[in-house]
Amino acid sequence: MDCKTLRESIRACDRRAFRSLFDDTYDSLLAYTTTFTHDRESAKDIVQQCFTNLWVKRNNLGKVSSLRKYLFTMAHDQYRKEQSRHQLYDELKIQALSDRVHESGADANKRTKKLIAIIEELPPKCKEILLLNKREGKKYHEIAAQLQISIKTVESQMRIAYKKIREGFSKAPLFLFFNRFSVKILKHGC
Repeated sequence: MDCKTLRESIRACDRRAFRSLFDDTYDSLLAYTTTFTHDRESAKDIVQQCFTNLWVKRNNLGKVSSLRKYLFTMAHDQYRKEQSRHQLYDELKIQALSDRVHESGADANKRTKKLIAIIEELPPKCKEILLLNKREGKKYHEIAAQLQISIKTVESQMRIAYKKIREGFSKAPLFLFFNRFSVKILKHGC
């Protein structure tokens, strides 16, 4: 079938003509698309999209002189659109991460200062137990043995420390939480 007849048959919704174009063009269009995607699966997606677009826009094919050239041009354009979209997404991700890192640094500094101030206000025994647990990594039974107190006393003092830390952060202008980051601060010194 010549190009003009094929084009007109597709415009007239002839599925056999479309299938013929698909069978004759798919492998070479896939190979062409793979040369710039460097990924066969991505290339398959683009080729599939091209054939879908061709079928959807079949009524507008009147001025198309070569369906094959039209598909190859569409594949390249589709690839370029996807690359632009991916580049935009990458730029947005980088900007979002950059903003997050910048905010986190400022928040971390505030959190550190606030945590140190709260710990300094704890009762001496409570402060000592908290620091032994968080800074030195000692378990409750080890703290109890070292300080010659019961494990229940250690647990009670830890509850008091956590409660005071939570209360201290809830009163702060920025609601900051005692979390794993705070534990790292304790381990590296207050």
